[in-house]
Order: sequence, then C-alpha cells, then structure tokens
Amino acid sequence: MKKLLAAAAVLATASLGLAACSSGDSGSASDGPVRLTFWHGYTEADGDVLQGIIDDFNASQDEVEVSTEVKTWAVIDDTLLTALSADQGPDVVAMPAERLPVYAAKGAFTDLTDFYASADSNTAELNPQAVEMETVDGTAYGVPTGFVPLAVYYNKALFDAAGITAFPTTWDEWVDTAKKLTVDENGDGTPEQYGMVLPDHATVANGVWPSLFYGNGGDIVEDGTTAVLDSPENAETLKYWADAVANDKISPTGVDGVGADGLFSSGKVAMTIGGPWMSSIATENSIDYGIAAIPAGPVDQAASAIGVSMGITAQADDAKVAAAEKFFSYFFSEDVATEWSLGSGWPPLRTDIPASAVASNPTVAALTEISGTSRALLPGVVNSSDVLTEMDVVTQKALAGGDIASLLSDGQAAIQATLDDQ
Repeated sequence: MKKLLAAAAVLATASLGLAACSSGDSGSASDGPVRLTFWHGYTEADGDVLQGIIDDFNASQDEVEVSTEVKTWAVIDDTLLTALSADQGPDVVAMPAERLPVYAAKGAFTDLTDFYASADSNTAELNPQAVEMETVDGTAYGVPTGFVPLAVYYNKALFDAAGITAFPTTWDEWVDTAKKLTVDENGDGTPEQYGMVLPDHATVANGVWPSLFYGNGGDIVEDGTTAVLDSPENAETLKYWADAVANDKISPTGVDGVGADGLFSSGKVAMTIGGPWMSSIATENSIDYGIAAIPAGPVDQAASAIGVSMGITAQADDAKVAAAEKFFSYFFSEDVATEWSLGSGWPPLRTDIPASAVASNPTVAALTEISGTSRALLPGVVNSSDVLTEMDVVTQKALAGGDIASLLSDGQAAIQATLDDQ
C-alpha cells in the first residue's frame, strides 16, 4: 500500500506539469510532415507487424510521419508521466487498457470524443465493449489496439479418453464434464488428473471471477464508482463454484493464474481459462488443444476481456492530434485491421470482420467466433488493480470454505473505500 501511495503522489505531482505542457499550438506542421513519436510495448512478432503497418502508413501519404520507440510495458508505465511533464514524452502511446483511466484522470490523454464522432474515423464498427474500455467518466480517451475475451482452453486428448465429444455450453454441463475428466486413480481422495483448474486469486488478467459473476447477473463495480460485489447473485456464484470444488473436487485449490497455466501445460488438468498466449504454451508442450467460450451461466454468457489501449498524449499540439487521428483512422481501416488481427493473434477489433476473414490463423478465428462474449473489465475505474486485489481476498477465502456472506460484505466495504479514494 505504501508503494501505491507513493506512486499516487508522483502521479499527482506529474499531473500539474501536464496541464502546463498541453499547449494546443498547431504550428508544428509548418514545414514538412507532422512527425509523431509513438511508444509501445509490442516486442514480439506483433511488434514487427505493427512496424510494417506504420511503415505502410508513412509511405501512403506525405502529411504525417510516425516513428516508434519500443519499450517494455513496465518501462512505459514507470516513465510516461515524468517524460510528459518534461515535454519529452511521446505523442502517441500504447499501454495495457486497465492503466488508461489512471493517466486519463491525471490529464495525460486527449479527449477523443470528436474523433469517434467523425465518419472518417473508421470507428463505427469497433466492438462497443472495446470502446467502453477506453471511456472514463463518459469520455473516450483512447482507442483499442487489442481486445480479447478470456476463453476455455481444453486438452482434446483427455476429452477423447473420457469419451466426451461436445464442449459444454452451460455451467451445469461444465461441472458435469469436469467431473468426468477428474481421475482419482488410487482412491486417496486427491485426483491425479483434474477436470479443470479454477484459480482463486491472481487469476489470468484478474478476469476469471468477474466472468463468472457476469454469468449469473452479478458484477463488481457499477458506473465506475459504486461497489456492487455484495449481491445475492454473487453469493450464489461463489457458493456454486465453492461447492463444485469442495464436494466434486473438479479443481485443485489455492492456485493462481500462473499455477493454472502450469497445470494445463503439464497435462494434469483438462480445462483452464486463459488468453491467446495459452495457444503458444499448449503448442510448446505438445498439447492438442481446443478453444471454447466460457460456458453460459444461469443469466448470461460473458467473459472479461483483456485489452491494450492507444492514446494521444497531452504533449501533442493540435496538428499532432490531427495527425495521430489520421493514423488511427488508417489503423482501423478494414484491410489494416484484418492484417493487424492476423499478425497480433488477437481477434479483429471491428465486428464486421468475420472469422472467415482470419481463418488462416485458427486461434484468431476461434477467438473471433466468441468475441461477442467480451466484456470490458472495470471500465473507467482508476484504482482497478486495488479493486481486483480486494476481490481476490473474497474469492480465495470463499473457496477455502469461508463464510460467503461476511466475505462479500467485507469485500464490498473495502472496494467502496478504494473507489472513494480515486
């Protein structure tokens, strides 16, 4: 907590400087193309694809030139505000989506309301939940570069061995399937193979439990400001899954997201919930895998989504803002959006690009088929990491046999205090 408070103090100080460096001067286009600096953390094959798109954009016109600086996401997070305060930051920056509200609240990003309203922006077909991810207090401060729902990755060989030919579509079917896949060979009460792994804290992108809460009509925060964790719907959800784990032993307990990845890659569990990187993990470990949507709960079928955002910083003057918006429009054109999806491994950001258009990448095609289940995680919540930490306390203790009613009540109070401190 002390570390967070120290960071908040730095952010508060830096925000004062940001107000001064946002000049609104449009004079930078007086001679030659408007030059934009762009920080991002795409360091793998996706970085090469992004650079190719930027090279093509630069070659397609002579009004704007984008140059990139590749950094790790952590370095961007650590240095952005300080750099902007010294007028040495980027004009455009990409970052994990959950960090955007933090910087937007400090005045680090340009309001993109007019950009979204423009017919030339190519944003009309963007996934609405991806756009919601960019919104703070009703204002969009960024655009998405990635948005993908958590999904179930399953071991086809274990399914075949159990004689299971269809993936479950509801929670009850999911638990029944997991029971069939749970094997206690020596009868000692501890299965050698589990049907699924349900991490109870520090889950993948902290999105597993929000996905389950959504499935039963629950939520964690409403309108970015009000804690709604303590609800009958969430109590039912916690009891349902705590019972399945405790009584049916479908999952080991005390597992976090990293541990869940390891159990799946070692073939000790048949199903796990993860993101696109699970395809690489499964392939590296010679696991023949399938991808399916998180089965529907009693009320809804929804999955928390992981995202990356891209914004125009307060350092950019009017000419650079217009230049950046020109690049964004290019990025969201149908051909480029398809190219980016195939190269990045994430489903298309545009809802009018079908799975058939990305069929050459089976993982992308599978994720595209289920992208309609995506839901932005805690959109507009500045202290989202603190909120999710409080939620972790509740889920971990609930699966360990704690009293659900008191856990939800305490969690609700802690989350509301966090929200009030934003």
